Amino acid sequence: MCGIAGIFCFDNQSPSKNLLTSMTRALAHRGPDGEGFHLSGPIGLGHRRLAIIDLSEAGAQPMSNDDESIWITYNGEIYNFKEIRHELEKKGHMFHSMSDTEVVIHAYEEWGFDCLERMNGMFSFGLWDGYRKKLWLVRDRLGIKPLFYYLQPNRILFGSEIKAILEDSRVDRQIDYEALAYFLALNYTPAPYTLFKHIRQLMPGSYMVVNDNGSHQIKEYWDIHYQEGKKKQRQSYYLEKLDTFLENSVRKRLMSDVPFGAFLSGGIDSSSIAYWMAKNLNEPLKTFSIGFGEETFDELQYAQTVSKRINSQHYEQIVKAQAAEVLPKIVWHSEEPTSDSSMVAVYYLAQMTRQHVTMALSGDGADEIFAGYETYQAYYLRKFYQLLPHGLRANIIAPLIHALPISDSNVSLNTKLRRFVSGAEILGEEAHGTWRVIFDDQQRKKLLSPVNHIPESHASNLDLYRTYFKNANAKHPLNRMLYVDTRSYLPNDMLVKVDRMTMAHGLEVRVPFLDHELVAFAATVPPSLKLKNLRHKKYLLKKSMQRRLPAQIIWRKKAGFNVPNARWIKGGLKPFVMDHLSTKRINEMGILDTTEVEKVLSDHFARKAENSHQIWCLLTLALWWERFQRIKE
Repeated sequence: MCGIAGIFCFDNQSPSKNLLTSMTRALAHRGPDGEGFHLSGPIGLGHRRLAIIDLSEAGAQPMSNDDESIWITYNGEIYNFKEIRHELEKKGHMFHSMSDTEVVIHAYEEWGFDCLERMNGMFSFGLWDGYRKKLWLVRDRLGIKPLFYYLQPNRILFGSEIKAILEDSRVDRQIDYEALAYFLALNYTPAPYTLFKHIRQLMPGSYMVVNDNGSHQIKEYWDIHYQEGKKKQRQSYYLEKLDTFLENSVRKRLMSDVPFGAFLSGGIDSSSIAYWMAKNLNEPLKTFSIGFGEETFDELQYAQTVSKRINSQHYEQIVKAQAAEVLPKIVWHSEEPTSDSSMVAVYYLAQMTRQHVTMALSGDGADEIFAGYETYQAYYLRKFYQLLPHGLRANIIAPLIHALPISDSNVSLNTKLRRFVSGAEILGEEAHGTWRVIFDDQQRKKLLSPVNHIPESHASNLDLYRTYFKNANAKHPLNRMLYVDTRSYLPNDMLVKVDRMTMAHGLEVRVPFLDHELVAFAATVPPSLKLKNLRHKKYLLKKSMQRRLPAQIIWRKKAGFNVPNARWIKGGLKPFVMDHLSTKRINEMGILDTTEVEKVLSDHFARKAENSHQIWCLLTLALWWERFQRIKE
């Protein structure tokens, strides 16, 4: 894993060496093992190295082909690079290192853009073709690795993180209010948007070709296709296939020249990965867990149970989180605000893990490909709820639910019920988009009234979901929801969290569930084997692992990787919250309505509403503004 940066000028100018250097060094946390630069004519490429494969200088970047007509700055891993290399060697290609980066260069020489079809891995890269005077920017299929760019009439800047681009003081930091409106609704900024109006991120499964006159095109090279028309097989067939695909995916990701281990929460996802890792190693696997000393949010006992079963060398830590101290760091690394407080947990977990290993595997992605969220159950339950008379729903059930006492849990039962009755009244499939909403349409409109820049096309938080559903290559409702989450929530929230919080500590994390071949297989699994009788989420995965892991791990309720932010906000974090969301601060920001912010706070502390997610969202937005916008003044 690494950090990449680059400049391509269209006006017969050469990139600034000083700018390229500062852009690259802004990513030093992503690559603590070294740096490299290439400047020639209109192109400048920078690289920060985290050495995982081929630790020698032969693996340093930027890297070129033999005649130096092609240069690359590359971030990621190609897990089948040895097979591709062997194929290329038979065609006469000569190699000078054992790195996968060099294989990408030669694969491009041989097959052009079609080389992506052969690559299995996570990656983003910038490749300069000196003969054709073209820059090729690429992001992997599922969006595991990030890639941002800033396109102007005379140049393009790109980087693994926005902060590299912001090293140029001339970059316009204007806020994108469309993106901000989406963020307040969804809790993430969906690609290709960022909160900076003129900075964009490349979509997962896409590449961008930039010509020397500044013209460019973006093309999608991969998408998920659900094969619903195929004849259904017996359950045993899918179980056997899942075992094969998952074990192969894990085995491929054990390729490393540095020490590695596994995140282990004690849930079915991370436990499955840890099991297959341990099975394919000749020495004890290192596993890592953290807790926060609160029973409701602690899964350490389950992680310990799995560790004993697979005989891992287990490391755990009880974290006394200093949220006020760590939140500004998290916002700096994530480069956007968030109400996903689990970023705190991943930050501390990565910090501890990096003390022992340089690379780790995680269980991310299983929920989106095998149906692990309660939102999928809610979609079907809503159909039964809608059978009740409207008067009963509107005049009795909804008021009763809203009268339930407020809980200090992060996502309490009453909060879930409120969201359910709200979303259940929506008739279309986009109702799926209401279950995770942070601020509804009316709240969002009031919050953003000082700027009033939300176009009609963004007036509803369901607009984006309608777009994703329109693109879904599936007919079954569950598959359509899985598609939407895999193309939106997964890359824009879950994978952002994993990449930024681990790379903050120079830790590479690999995600076996997101092997594109495994994802393609999951798309062939009948929905009834993903969500069984509305009761068992990730049913096929659980059946696969039930003879390998303890029953208490397989069938226990999903907990998620949460932190007690609701209690923090009402406890030791409250002064920090009130300071950063004070009327003075909100007025200084100039983008939020002070009355609405005060209402969110007062309702929460008066126990009229459970607004911990909304407060966390606004708090991190304020921290983001202070770090990335106040600098303009």
